[in-house]
Amino acid sequence: MTELQIGAVRLGSPVVLAPMAGVTNPPFRQLCRAAGVDGLRAATGTAPAAAPANGTHAPAGLYVTEMITSRALVERTPETMRMITPDPAEPVRSVQLYGVDPATIAAAIRILVAEDRADHVDLNFGCPVPKVTRKGGGGALPWKRDLFDGIVTDAVAAAREASAGRDHEVPVTVKMRMGIDDDHLTYLDAGRLAERAGIAAVALHARTVAQHYSGQARWEHIARLKEAVTTIPVLGNGDVWSAEEAEEMMARTGCDGVVVGRGCQGRPWLFTDLVAAAHGSGVRVRPGLREVAAVIRRHAELMVEHFGEEGRALREMRKHMAWYLKGYVVGGPTRHDLGLVSSLAELDERLAALDLDQPYPGEGAEGPRGRAGSAKQPHLPDGWLTSRDIDADLRAMLAEAELSVSGG
Repeated sequence: MTELQIGAVRLGSPVVLAPMAGVTNPPFRQLCRAAGVDGLRAATGTAPAAAPANGTHAPAGLYVTEMITSRALVERTPETMRMITPDPAEPVRSVQLYGVDPATIAAAIRILVAEDRADHVDLNFGCPVPKVTRKGGGGALPWKRDLFDGIVTDAVAAAREASAGRDHEVPVTVKMRMGIDDDHLTYLDAGRLAERAGIAAVALHARTVAQHYSGQARWEHIARLKEAVTTIPVLGNGDVWSAEEAEEMMARTGCDGVVVGRGCQGRPWLFTDLVAAAHGSGVRVRPGLREVAAVIRRHAELMVEHFGEEGRALREMRKHMAWYLKGYVVGGPTRHDLGLVSSLAELDERLAALDLDQPYPGEGAEGPRGRAGSAKQPHLPDGWLTSRDIDADLRAMLAEAELSVSGG
C-alpha cells in the first residue's frame, strides 16, 4: 500500500516527518520533503507538481511543524507566528498543537483553519519533557479520560466549524505514547475516544513517558492499537532508523503508515529511502562526506533565509552538526569547531578542511541517533494518578498551565 487517507488529506506515500522541537522548522522540513520527492521520482519516474491549490494531496508524505503551543498561537506571539509560516511549496501545511485546555486548543484551531494557515492539525499527547508533563500535558494528559475526550471533541468541532466555506474539512489527528508508565497505560482508551470524537488518524510512539527515548520501542502495542481502532488510520512511531525498518514495522503491526523522528536527524535523505521503499523501489541514498557537506551548507543557507539573521541561524545549526557527521572520520577538535560556527564564511572554511573524499561509512552512519538517555520518573502534577477523572480544582490549574512559548 502506498497511499494513506487522513480525512480529506491524501498522502501518496504513507510517510510522516514527526514534529521535533528545535529541529523540524521550515528549513529542515524543506530538506526532508525535497528528499521525499527525490524518492518518489526514483521509484516512479515522475515528481509531483510544486503545490496543489487545495492542500489535500501530499505525494511524498507529510512534513509536520515543531510543536506549537495553543496559548502562544492564540496570543499570536511573533516567534510562534514565524514557526507556523509554511514554505510556499509545501503541498499540505501540517501544524502540531500542544495544550491542556480544551477552549484554548479549540481557539487555536479556529485561527489556523479560519485564517487558512493549515491543511492538517495534529494534537500532541506524547511529549515526555518534564516542563510539559508536570503541567499535565503531553504524554501525561490521556490519563485524565474526560479531559482528553473534551480536548479531542472540541478540537474536531472547531476544525469542522472553521472549515465552513473551504473546499475540504481540515482533519485533526492525535500523536500519543503508550501511557505514563507500564502501570498507567492509556493508549487503547485514548485511541477509542479519539476515534469516537471524529479524529482522522492516531499515531502511537510505542514507548511510555517513563521510557522517554530509552530502551526499545514496543511495536506490539502498535498492533494492539490497530486492532482496537478500526475505522481510522493508525500510524506507528519509534525506532525507525531505515526504510527496511519502516517496512518491517508496517508488516509486523499492520499499521497504515510510519512516523519518523530521530531517525532523520542529520539524515534528511532518509526520506528518499522511505518514499522509494513505499513505492516498491530499492533506491537508497548513501552519501559520501562531500555530499553531506553540501547538504549541511544548503541547510545553513535555508536557516539564514528563515531567521533573517546569520548569527542566530548558525547557532541553530550547531545541534545538527554531530548528527550529520555520525560515522564519518572527523576528529574531535574539528567536530567541536563545527559545533561553534557563527557565520556562513566560517562554516565554509571548516567544511573545506574536512577529508571530503570519504565514502559513505556504512553501519557507522546508520542506526540510532540523538540522545536516547535512560528511563526517568515522570514529572506530574500533584495527585495526578489518584484518579482517571479531573476535578474542578485541577481543571482550573490546567487552564493556567498552558505554556506560552512554542517549540517544546
